[in-house]
Amino acid sequence: MGRMDDLGAQISYLVLDRGVSVLAPNGQRIGDVEHVLYDEEVDVFDGVIIAMAQPPVGHRFADADQIDEIREHGVLLNVGVDQLHEPTDNPGVLEADPDDVMDSPLHARLRRAWDWLSGNY
Repeated sequence: MGRMDDLGAQISYLVLDRGVSVLAPNGQRIGDVEHVLYDEEVDVFDGVIIAMAQPPVGHRFADADQIDEIREHGVLLNVGVDQLHEPTDNPGVLEADPDDVMDSPLHARLRRAWDWLSGNY
């Protein structure tokens, strides 16, 4: 399934289905789309939550800028598995005075990914 013509036409994230294969840059399948994360209010694609098919097991988050193409039968990443993010309830936010902590957009997306995975949405 690593050939581009096997992946079908390019599609919008809005019609990307759960279970579509996620591929590393070399074409190797690393997992499947578990959930498409986007901000519906402003129509902005955040990325995808991946159910991993190989170590590391569990879920990983591919930020929108880590995705090269979205196609009917595959999502092609532009980074390796080691660069994907692990969704967590505390995505690297420093324990500081809460008034001084400014979450980055990535931290906000990781928190939303965690909320979806944990059922807190």
